[in-house]
Amino acid sequence: MADRSSIDVVTESLQKAPERKFPETVEIAINVKDLDLSVPKNRIEDEVPLPNGRGRNVTVALFGTPEMCQKAKSIADIVMAPAQLEELMKDKKAAKKLVDEVDFFLAEAPLMPTIGKRLGVVLGPRGKMPRPVPPGGDPTNVINAMKRSVRVRSKGNRTFHAPVGTRAMPPEQIAQNIDALLTRVLGKLERGRNNVESVYIKTSMGPAVRLW
Repeated sequence: MADRSSIDVVTESLQKAPERKFPETVEIAINVKDLDLSVPKNRIEDEVPLPNGRGRNVTVALFGTPEMCQKAKSIADIVMAPAQLEELMKDKKAAKKLVDEVDFFLAEAPLMPTIGKRLGVVLGPRGKMPRPVPPGGDPTNVINAMKRSVRVRSKGNRTFHAPVGTRAMPPEQIAQNIDALLTRVLGKLERGRNNVESVYIKTSMGPAVRLW
């Protein structure tokens, strides 16, 4: 099957999807082949910045010293100093609720061992272990990048999905996001494009349209 341009496929998928009363997400589905997915290096787990963002608010939480939290409070959605973090670690129900509501986590590097030991059981399975930031550093740039990023996880599946925008975005912007995500994913695969069986684009409730 001959390749089609991302913009053509995005346009077709939007045209074929009935209008909904909620802001639908536009998704990419990637089907890989000729990979032993029992081998961890063959699995995709990455945070991919999209040139035009997600088309919705992306929440970022930071665990850090009071000084780090002060730097981040105007840009991160949630900041937690060690005392607040300790309270969270004691309440598994509250921890699960927070992890489900937040897209990305950051943590000042010295806190990572404690977070891994106490909250790893909640964060790990959801693919949300915090990204470490250097002690005393300025997390602004990292948080800004996260707010336009998506998490791509294949786990042990040959087919995996990722959001690339929303229906409210111009098709050109969604297409640029798709191209950026595919470039990143292909760079992670052992044989690049040769490890991809097919790629589809769809809205949350609409039909899938083949890109590759």
